Amino acid sequence: MTLFVSDCHLGRGPEAASRAAERDLLALLDAHEAALLDGGALFLVGDVFDQYIEYRHLVPKGFVRFQARLAALTDRGVPVTYVVGNRDPWHLDHFARELGVRVVGGPVRTEVEGHRAYIAHGDGNVASERLYNRLKPLLRSPFMARLYRMGLPGDAGFGLARFVARRFGGDGAPEAPIAEALRTHAERVLAETDTDLVVLGHSHQAACTVGPQGTYLNPGYWFADRTFARLDAQPAPAEAGGPVLLRWTGTHAEPLVAATTTHA
Repeated sequence: MTLFVSDCHLGRGPEAASRAAERDLLALLDAHEAALLDGGALFLVGDVFDQYIEYRHLVPKGFVRFQARLAALTDRGVPVTYVVGNRDPWHLDHFARELGVRVVGGPVRTEVEGHRAYIAHGDGNVASERLYNRLKPLLRSPFMARLYRMGLPGDAGFGLARFVARRFGGDGAPEAPIAEALRTHAERVLAETDTDLVVLGHSHQAACTVGPQGTYLNPGYWFADRTFARLDAQPAPAEAGGPVLLRWTGTHAEPLVAATTTHA
């Protein structure tokens, strides 16, 4: 069994809202712990944090319970992959060295429960985000990251990132053009490669679209909607089933049937 969780945005809004998102995330992992320990895996599909800038000797404080849970899972052999998003790209080695989490800056191409998967956050693939698309290579470059860290000490650097995120980051509501652009990108990947499962986040809109060339999956917006996706193991790769979208209610998961569509 593989879990996909996207856009947790821990640190967004009032402190109580982020604490609740973290608390429910821990409950989700607790509920699936047995399956994760029995050969499962966890993918964090970007924007786990609303802001994240790691310094050589400093990391942003907060959400240590979640980080401790990741370490506990990896200590017991569960592979955890963190594909960074547009809000949390500036990692160094904290998650890898201290928590045992694999941190990836770009798309992951791997086999997941018998599927040939392409997993990415999805930022940089939306035409309407023209300014960000142009700045992304610069913002993600090691040189710019190092310059930022050298020019702004920890408190100032993180404070500026938080200010920009809150001032210009919007309210997190799903935007139809972004969701449509990501679906189009997924269809292109499915058509042009041997991939049969594309997993993206970023749009804050859960989706599971099954077509003749494969499946596009978006786990949705955990912070506000508590949606996620699960892909269960099958007896043989040839019989591998598809992912399902679910919503965490606080005590258990319920199917999110309305977000699943099939295209002929």
